[in-house]
Amino acid sequence: MKKLLNFLYDYQSYIYKAFLYIISCLLILYLFPKGGKFKYEFQKGKAWQNETLFAPFDFSILKSEEEINKEKEEVLKQTQEYLVFDEVTFSTISNNYVDNFDSFFPSFDEKLFDYGKLLIEEFYKYGVLPLSYNHIGNNNIFLIREKNFIEVPIDSLYKPNDINSFLDKNITNTPFDKFKLNYYNLFFEIITPNVSIDEIKTEEVRQEALNSISYKKGLIPKGERIVAENEVVEGIIYQKLLSLQNEYKSELWNNKNLFWIVLGYGILVGITLFMFLVFIQKYRPDVFEDNKQIAFILFNIIAMIALTTVILKINATYVYTVPLAILIIVLKVFFDARLAFFTHIITLLLIGFIVPNSFEYIFLQVIVGIVGITTLPNLYSRTSVFLSAGQITLTYILSYLSFVMIHDGIIRKESLSTIVLFAVNGLGILFVQLLIYFYEKVFRLVSDISLLELSDHTNSKLLKELANKAPGTFNHSLQVANLAEAVANEIGADALLVRVAAYYHDIGKMNNAQYFSENILSKVSPHDIISPEESAKIIINHVINGIKIAKRNNLPEQIIDFIRTHHGTSKVSYFYQKEIRNRGNEENIAVEKFTYPGPKPFSKETAILMMADSIEAAVKSLKDPTNEDIQKFIHRIIDTQLKDGQLSNANITLAEIEIAKKVLIKKITTLYNIRVAYPE
Repeated sequence: MKKLLNFLYDYQSYIYKAFLYIISCLLILYLFPKGGKFKYEFQKGKAWQNETLFAPFDFSILKSEEEINKEKEEVLKQTQEYLVFDEVTFSTISNNYVDNFDSFFPSFDEKLFDYGKLLIEEFYKYGVLPLSYNHIGNNNIFLIREKNFIEVPIDSLYKPNDINSFLDKNITNTPFDKFKLNYYNLFFEIITPNVSIDEIKTEEVRQEALNSISYKKGLIPKGERIVAENEVVEGIIYQKLLSLQNEYKSELWNNKNLFWIVLGYGILVGITLFMFLVFIQKYRPDVFEDNKQIAFILFNIIAMIALTTVILKINATYVYTVPLAILIIVLKVFFDARLAFFTHIITLLLIGFIVPNSFEYIFLQVIVGIVGITTLPNLYSRTSVFLSAGQITLTYILSYLSFVMIHDGIIRKESLSTIVLFAVNGLGILFVQLLIYFYEKVFRLVSDISLLELSDHTNSKLLKELANKAPGTFNHSLQVANLAEAVANEIGADALLVRVAAYYHDIGKMNNAQYFSENILSKVSPHDIISPEESAKIIINHVINGIKIAKRNNLPEQIIDFIRTHHGTSKVSYFYQKEIRNRGNEENIAVEKFTYPGPKPFSKETAILMMADSIEAAVKSLKDPTNEDIQKFIHRIIDTQLKDGQLSNANITLAEIEIAKKVLIKKITTLYNIRVAYPE
């Protein structure tokens, strides 16, 4: 049991990746169509691009959507509705007639009263419908009154606005004609609808009638020709192909081949995602090691497949409204262009299983992916997002119309309607900034937009606090940022990330600013009155305090990593040597008390910051140095870090370190106006 637990602990990262891999494969398989894939692709109104097709088995022809809708309309017209007569309401109206009669006639007249009562009973013989009632179906309806079903014409029922026409019909040319207005005013006051539709019973009857509709017509025997090569797919040919496609999927899915279909899909999905992870492990090992980032990328792939599946179920024509370019933009923002484009391709390969005209679809999306990569240099400019969305939309339209011209030899009006779908797609891309903000909060990732906000000296509360409490440290951080950014630009690292990290790497010094040399203004140092061990503790604690301050101020984890690693596991040499001098030897000195907790830098960017920070801080100790002094000094510091193994975990090469040395020498010489030693 202990061995198993140790194994799980040692390989927990890989176990979690395997779990993500399996879950992703299962989710994608679930989203895939529930049937075999029809091996032919076709479009209505376009030529058949394959050999002549004969029926592989007997199958029925499906009715067109127009035919089915027409039949449904006819069935609904013949369906009788069920209405319920409310006796309680009718009784209330009769009572209201008695109570209100005197108010509308000059004096009580029994004949007028009895005649009015007869009129009310006639008006409510089959009931009064609500004004909003809209009759659908057969002209005869079933009236449910006192549990009896009475079949009557719908015209036998009145609505409240029929009072006038009813009185004209029943009172004209009678002795009561002159009292018509009195009756009208009285009835207008008391008439209330008392008939309502029985929704449950009526819907039950309608569904029963709709279910009786056959969705098939005619039978195609095995071996009959369905479509000839280069024949235009339209009319009955289109319906035959749709019917064969539907029957083909159902035949395969519902018989013994079900296992093999699922297995085939599973193998293809498994291979695709496995090669995707291999790519990340080889070319972006830092991303591969971070399970959170792997989960984020897989989540985006599955989300795009799911969105495409939903749109296809609604209407396959709308598939081009899915803004797949968002995927490549988001991943470019959080990672890099190469990983973003490869993820885009992997997603397209998977979506190709479910979309119609997969070659045309994948071609369009690949071209759009290239445009998305090349036209969006940064996301923090609103203009660049609008321009990129416009260029992507234009690329969609031009590429699609090119396919239309190839297939049809002309641009038809029907094809132009697809342009609207591409416009919707382009509008969807404009929401990418909101999506990125959401991802930053949920997955704790950092984008260029966030980094730019953090780099704003005038608005960053934390940087303003650093400038007030430790002005020397603040200026040191600015200089380190300049050095680190220059190195990052030269060796292809993330210059913006390393520059922003440099601003915040020493925020822990705010707690004891007076103990750090750049903030000491007098010749007397506070370290003179405390022991070397206490001094080392204060110096080392600026890393720990910095992490606490960063977390308290919700700085991204990526920035906190720079605070943790900018001294690695190096020693506070000055105070360590001072302790040795005080004791006279190294015996019984707790080295760990003079050592930073680490970890060592683990990326190109964190390694750059360590080099830039140590050099900027140390170069100030040189008095009147020459250019040659600077070169030797910088080489010595970085070579010491290499020898000490501080850069061993970072993915930075020796060649890149040599480039970093040259950049730092040049920048330091310029920054501190180092004089050149001329021969005398």
